[in-house]
Amino acid sequence: MQGVAARKRLTAALIGAALVLGACAHHHRAEEAGGDEGVNAYPTNYKADLLAGMHAFLNDPTGIRDAELSEPTLHAATMSMPARYIACVRFNAKKTATVYQGTREVAAVFLAGRFDQFIDPPKELCSGVTYAPFPELGKLTR
Repeated sequence: MQGVAARKRLTAALIGAALVLGACAHHHRAEEAGGDEGVNAYPTNYKADLLAGMHAFLNDPTGIRDAELSEPTLHAATMSMPARYIACVRFNAKKTATVYQGTREVAAVFLAGRFDQFIDPPKELCSGVTYAPFPELGKLTR
């Protein structure tokens, strides 16, 4: 039983590392291409990208409640970050097997049309966005 859990943690760590390394390589290629047009391409598959990112982001991606998602919009997330497409995600994930942590909000940053990273958004970033239900997030498995 412990071997199965260790294998799952290793798999999650490898997926997370692959996402991070892929984002770094992708960012470098986009800069070489020049200009912001490619870097700020609209994320057409943003829901699928977010599901994959959340799978690696959360310790337990199962049983997520009250998931909501905003459409990606182009703006700067922080003063030090240039304008990027950003979607706000609100959800209630498990803290333990039976206890939920409460509603949490994160901002998904996209680079060149692909998911790049989750950030804790400044209050004004996700305030006033229009959320739509995101039931796919509640259907994630381990």
